[in-house]
Amino acid sequence: MIKPKIFQVNGTEYTIRPAKVSDAPALAELRLQIDGETEHFDRVQGEGLIDEGEFKELILLDTSIPNHLFLVAEVEGNLVGFSRCEGSHLKRLKHQVEFGVGVIKEFWGLKIGQALLSQSILWAHHQGLVKMTLKVIETNKSAIYVYKKYEFEIEGILKKDKRLSDGHYYNTLIMSRFFS
Repeated sequence: MIKPKIFQVNGTEYTIRPAKVSDAPALAELRLQIDGETEHFDRVQGEGLIDEGEFKELILLDTSIPNHLFLVAEVEGNLVGFSRCEGSHLKRLKHQVEFGVGVIKEFWGLKIGQALLSQSILWAHHQGLVKMTLKVIETNKSAIYVYKKYEFEIEGILKKDKRLSDGHYYNTLIMSRFFS
């Protein structure tokens, strides 16, 4: 349902497209790199690794389940970001998906995360979903701004949810976007 779409921002052209099994090796490296570039995620670099084989399984799973979506962002043949929407197989939860996104730091500011988000929102709307949720650490002000711009609202706060390298605890916001 999602077809590759080309974007151009500040002279950089990138494509948002569904993940393919052949992306698995690059995704394993990409995720490891992203985890080491920011404290916005749950993991520090090297934790919770997903290897090439596991990414292949994940991509195959996501392409076979209607309420799953795995997208990648590609610049000149190299993956620079990805996003996933993961739904539930449970009847009472099938109306919603959880969204997550990551982009390597070198490509921040080119609206790649926004493009991945907007394509995921379009997909969710066409799937007839009712709700899209995500979690974001309170220190990630730019992401929170973007999510609000795309009609996400704060539904809850997980207090002192993450401890960062400065030794302090930070809250995680649970944000959701509702479709009629």
